[in-house]
Amino acid sequence: MTFLKSITGAAIAAAMLLTAPGAKADEQHFPLQSYRVGPYAAGGTGFFGGFIDYLNLINTRDGGVNGVKLTWSEGETQYEVEKGVEVYERLKSNPGIAAWNPLSVGIAYAMIDRITKDKVPLITINHGRTDSTDGRVFPYVFPLLLNPYSETSGIVNYIASKEGGLEKLKGKKIVVLYHGSPYGKETIPIYQLLAEKYGFAVSQIEVPHPGNEQQAQWLQIRRERPDFVVLRGWGVMNPAALKTAQKVGFPATKIIGNVWSNSEEDVLPAGEAAIGYTAITTQASGEQYPVVQEIKKVVYDAAKGNLEDKSRIGSVYHNLGIVNGILNVEAVRIAQEKFGHRTLSGDEVRWGFEHLQLDPTRVAALGAKGLFHSINVTWNNHEGDGYVTFQQWDGKKWNVVSDWIAPDWALLRPIIEKSSEAYAAEKGIKIRTAEEAGSLASN
Repeated sequence: MTFLKSITGAAIAAAMLLTAPGAKADEQHFPLQSYRVGPYAAGGTGFFGGFIDYLNLINTRDGGVNGVKLTWSEGETQYEVEKGVEVYERLKSNPGIAAWNPLSVGIAYAMIDRITKDKVPLITINHGRTDSTDGRVFPYVFPLLLNPYSETSGIVNYIASKEGGLEKLKGKKIVVLYHGSPYGKETIPIYQLLAEKYGFAVSQIEVPHPGNEQQAQWLQIRRERPDFVVLRGWGVMNPAALKTAQKVGFPATKIIGNVWSNSEEDVLPAGEAAIGYTAITTQASGEQYPVVQEIKKVVYDAAKGNLEDKSRIGSVYHNLGIVNGILNVEAVRIAQEKFGHRTLSGDEVRWGFEHLQLDPTRVAALGAKGLFHSINVTWNNHEGDGYVTFQQWDGKKWNVVSDWIAPDWALLRPIIEKSSEAYAAEKGIKIRTAEEAGSLASN
């Protein structure tokens, strides 16, 4: 196992004790397929840093969850599928595993059969396979907060609000500039469907990994003269897109970023080219939320913080990691109330995720009021409510520019079920009932 190099010596010693082989029976383990080097390191260091910071907060402030300490180990994947699978096979022997959180569509796809066999939850917050929202077919996969289709619906609804209503989309032209990966390609059919439904023209243009060079794509965009460009990017692709857009004369105010194109690391390298750029988000940025302030006081003041650069505390990726930590810990807490205040099995934690219902009152009690809206996971809906908001970059910080927006579930759910049922038929999977979801799988 590996640990973040930037942790202080004392924290490293403590972490080694927490993640040593042969974990005690009163510990719950989180193996992390992290990526701290390579073109996507900004997302990895921020997200996994926030996740670990929250686990540290719960251990230091509360003594764990009802006396059960939270432990973790890391394996570097560089966002590569093969390395992600290798880390899974290497770390899955750790006792007391609660859940996997790879933050990678490619790695997540490669893990679905494995985690289903091993009966351990796979958390794909804000990403992953869209039809895994259907818990009838994917009992162990949880695309929490937002799946790619509900993200697409939220973006189109936001554009419609800017134009005066969904009926005003007719005749408009939207370009989707997407990352050339399974993640980037996930929404191609849903953009086409929404274009047909609302009468706008859509052109979808691929940017090969990692996305440093986009001159040809933006020259094509300039020729097409769209009303809006949706940036479905990742890592270095995002600032490159904003800078290239400025070079060809396309205004940042007409570019809408998706949930992986919404961080400080996406806009700061672009400088003035990013001013006026808007992006979707499931969680706000900033340090003002009580849970972030507690992390600063309890974790960073004790030299246990996971971020090397403290100025990133409260950034988009760091806050997403904190929210992800909240969701994982609360699932464990909920499951403990049913199965006991002890180390849980993966299937018991699965039950906890399927009962992960945090309304705004509970979110506020966790110190996260305004940081994220709510979540309402059920046995057959593994995403939750799907609420999003939009933020605009002013050159120094993100400013929220919309209310919380829900996706069009009446449109999306039948599409999701059709896809998941086809997958079940292909794989010979029996579709679960509510009764089956309420019981634990036999080993």
